[in-house]
Amino acid sequence: MIRVLLADDEELIRDALAALLDLEEDLEVVARTADGVGAVEAARAHRPDVAVVDLQMPGLDGLEVTAELARALPSCAVVILTGRGRPPHLQQALTAGAKGFLPKGSPGGTLADVIRRVYGGSRYVDPALAADALTAPPCPLTPRELEVLRLAEFDTPVAVIARRTNLSPGTVRNHLSAVVAKLGVASRAEAFRVARDNDWL
Repeated sequence: MIRVLLADDEELIRDALAALLDLEEDLEVVARTADGVGAVEAARAHRPDVAVVDLQMPGLDGLEVTAELARALPSCAVVILTGRGRPPHLQQALTAGAKGFLPKGSPGGTLADVIRRVYGGSRYVDPALAADALTAPPCPLTPRELEVLRLAEFDTPVAVIARRTNLSPGTVRNHLSAVVAKLGVASRAEAFRVARDNDWL
């Protein structure tokens, strides 16, 4: 039997997935949890073979759960299940150690097949999402520029951003100017929209 943990903050989805997987003769749901912290605790307690975790959960998100399980329970393969998978999420999930990445809208039997694959040592990425990831534009901004841009969302004054990042106001202005130039836009508000739409933030 392949022992499975389910972590999703929506009870209806958790119950539906458990019912679906219980139909499979070789799969056993050993734990269900509604948040990321609970997922890590349940994984330590039940030692599942595969953890199916939602990307967006309270406490720890799916990426943080994946990274924590990779450290604490490396024998447990993680499958990220998401309602809104975008190329940057896929890249982050694989970097964190996920073995599978699957949209919630996938056909019913797909999840069971993916669980078997990752349990057997393979990886699985939804083909449409993989194609999107291959054609997505890379982020041209540095981590520091992204940090400054995140804080600039609501037209935050430069002095406030400088305090929050421990940078001088001049350095913050330089970063914002570089962001606007790299993205070829007219303002930092427009730069924020471009970065948000590309999921770089």
